[in-house]
Parts: sequence; structure tokens; C-alpha cells
Amino acid sequence: MAGGGLTEGIKIDVVRLHETWMELVFPRQRTAVHQVLGKWRPRTRGDKIKYRLWAILGAPIVGFLYPFLLAGFAVRFNARRFDSATARLGILGVVVLTALLWGVLTALARVRLEFDGFLAVGAASTVAVVSAGIAVVFSRVGGRGTTVFLGYPFAMNAIFLPPVVAALYDPSLSGVLDRSELLAIFLLDNVLYVYGINEYLRASFSLEGIGVVLMWIGIATPVGWFLGLLVTLADLIRPRSKAKSDSTDSTE
Repeated sequence: MAGGGLTEGIKIDVVRLHETWMELVFPRQRTAVHQVLGKWRPRTRGDKIKYRLWAILGAPIVGFLYPFLLAGFAVRFNARRFDSATARLGILGVVVLTALLWGVLTALARVRLEFDGFLAVGAASTVAVVSAGIAVVFSRVGGRGTTVFLGYPFAMNAIFLPPVVAALYDPSLSGVLDRSELLAIFLLDNVLYVYGINEYLRASFSLEGIGVVLMWIGIATPVGWFLGLLVTLADLIRPRSKAKSDSTDSTE
């Protein structure tokens, strides 16, 4: 970080994170030094008590969120590199590049796999290419909400889907399926046990064929949401002007 060193940068981020927490309840808390009215201060005894209690309650929450904030800076750094590349390539360029990437995988599938496996990988690659194009479209239109809840999930599916389908048919990639089964068991037993969701999924789906594909789509989508929320947190705490050069990202 330029100026002030690492310690000063951490201090600024923590203060901004705590000010953001305070502003959920109290007005003019976040970066209020630049406002005409200045930072709001409690005047009555009751307001002072509520203010201090809310501040104390926010301390562990800030401590919990700070590692996610750092992760958000890292994701944002790479996301902006991707945005810069897609801006130069355009939607058509992204589609063509993705098609070349997964086209190589499809060609390998034609050599290594039976015809059914080749068709499945080709279909998955086609879906991935379309998903990549849709991800770029959603990242450019509709604002932050559209980017987070639609753009990022489509991008994740464009990355995950073809390799998973290839693993269904290629014995040399059977480790992917073994790990998928272990991951599915973990998620069912430790995450999706509420309201009997795990029982419904076990009764309705088997972890083979399309079931594995649906599982990874189900994983890639919330992963995309999570990454999008990390970037949103980073932008909230340390906003960046679009006019700034990407080279300054390296100072974060």
C-alpha cells in the first residue's frame, strides 16, 4: 500500500469497517470527516449507552470480517484484471477464447473417450462457452447486484462444468468423482441437514451422471455469490475510482 505502510493500511481498513458497522444504526459515522456536519455524536445518556454497546458488539464482528475483507481485495485485484481483459476482448473475444480453451478439451475427449463421452464433454463445453458470454454481459449491465448474483455464478459454472463432465467418462480422472462423493457427503451431513434438505436430496438424486453435474452447478453458483460478496465488501470499505489505473491495484 502506498504511503503509511502496512500497519497504517490495516488501521485504516479496520476503522472503516467499524465505521460501516456503526452506520448501520447511527448516522454520519463512515468517513464523516469530509462532511459539513461532521461525525454524529451521541448527546443524551441513553444514546451514549446505545452507541457504546453497538460499538462493543461490532468489535468481534469486525475481527471476523477482516480476513474476508483481505480476501475481497485479492479477488477484486484478479477480477479487475479479468474485467480489463474482457474489455479489450469484448464479448465475442471472450466467447472465442473460451471456445478455444474448452474446444481443446473436447478434442482430447474425442481421442480418449467413447463417443457418448465425447458428446457429453462437447455439450458441457458448449454450455460453458455460453455461460462465459452471459457472465460478461451481466458484469456490464444492471449494476453490482446483477454482477454478483448472476455474473459471478455464470463465470464459475463456465470454469467448473467441462472438467467435471470429462471426469465422468475418463477413468484417469476418477479421483475427481471420488472427491466429489466425499464433498457431497460432507455437505449433506454438515451443511444441508436443516429442514431435511439432505434427506430430500438423497432420495431424489444419485451421485452419478447428471447428478454429479448438478452437484457442481449447485456448488459453483454459491461460490460465485460468495466471491461477488467479497468484492462488494472490498469496494465498500476501500472504494476505487474506475478512472484509476489498474497498476495501482498492486499497492493493495
